[in-house]
Amino acid sequence: MTGPRKRGRPAAGSGPDNRERILEVARKHLAAKGFAGSSLRAIAREAGVDPSLISHYFGGKAGLLVATMQLPFNPLEKIPPVLAGDVEDLGVRLVTTFLDAWDPHRDVFSALLRSTFGSGDPASMPAVQMAQNVVVAGLRGKISGPDADLRATLAIAQLIGIASIRYVARLEPVASAPAELVARWYGPAIQEVLTPSADR
Repeated sequence: MTGPRKRGRPAAGSGPDNRERILEVARKHLAAKGFAGSSLRAIAREAGVDPSLISHYFGGKAGLLVATMQLPFNPLEKIPPVLAGDVEDLGVRLVTTFLDAWDPHRDVFSALLRSTFGSGDPASMPAVQMAQNVVVAGLRGKISGPDADLRATLAIAQLIGIASIRYVARLEPVASAPAELVARWYGPAIQEVLTPSADR
């Protein structure tokens, strides 16, 4: 699954070979420099294409990052609806959306977690970069108060924890419990991190 593709005619020199070359170069840049340190212009230059071709195929740097991961769905399409609702229900909504997206692809997520945390430098892996620069950044823009960056990151850490139990360890009854039931019990725990009751 790739990031959003813009409408209209492809830029000059576009084609499957150029697209794969962009992805090949992007993976190298993201692994070496991270999301923030990677430049679309530098990636385009090394791939031998115009930077507008990256926008045409992937819509921007976040879309390019997602495309390098070859996921079965586009996370960028899942995040906006989660963030659009009331902050008071954000925890349950986050868990529900996460599980609804990944439950049909349990083996894919299990492999993703294993490859990420089995590598020498997990911070360089696309999955970690996406969590930090797309999901955490989105949550950070939704919540306020002290330690907001830490709280947004802890919320994602809790999601990764439940995913590890549900998809990797497959510990029962968590592994087979309905997504809505898990969200009902686990969502409030994440909500407490996002909007601490002491501040409400």
